[in-house]
Amino acid sequence: MQLITRELILIRDRGWCLRANRWCERHMLRSYFSIVSRLGDGVFWYTLMAAMIAVDGMYGLTAAAHMMATGLVALVMYKTLKRWTRRPRPFANDGRIRAWVAPLDEFSFPSGHTLHATVFTLVALAYYPMLAILLVPFAISVALSRVFLGLHYPSDVLAALGIGTLLAGISLYLI
Repeated sequence: MQLITRELILIRDRGWCLRANRWCERHMLRSYFSIVSRLGDGVFWYTLMAAMIAVDGMYGLTAAAHMMATGLVALVMYKTLKRWTRRPRPFANDGRIRAWVAPLDEFSFPSGHTLHATVFTLVALAYYPMLAILLVPFAISVALSRVFLGLHYPSDVLAALGIGTLLAGISLYLI
């Protein structure tokens, strides 16, 4: 029974990934998700942290340091999980799925981009709730980009969302 359930999840996961990936045949959508994905590599987040410090001094430094510390924990977690699970990326598993941008590493589970987008967004919003109008759509776009670009399965992104939410919640509880 468990095998059947796992196989059904994998089939649906691959199907959703394939459908999303085909949308990137449209140049505008592919360009949008490629740019968002590249910004999600860190450029956006480091710029945000620098802006917090520049605009808000010590309070901004506190927020940026919290984001950085939580981001480092997220980095260790996702790298450990990727080495442990060794789940191939969708494009490596299914020839119909195309990688529209080059992956940063070999494995799929969990999505590091989504994990960091979640952690950084939730921690930043704890300090600057007014940034929700910018950060929430960006974080959602980063998460979607990973599936649309053929780099992650939806389950990789959903797991990263859960892990990131839990990690951000713990880090906020501890301060």
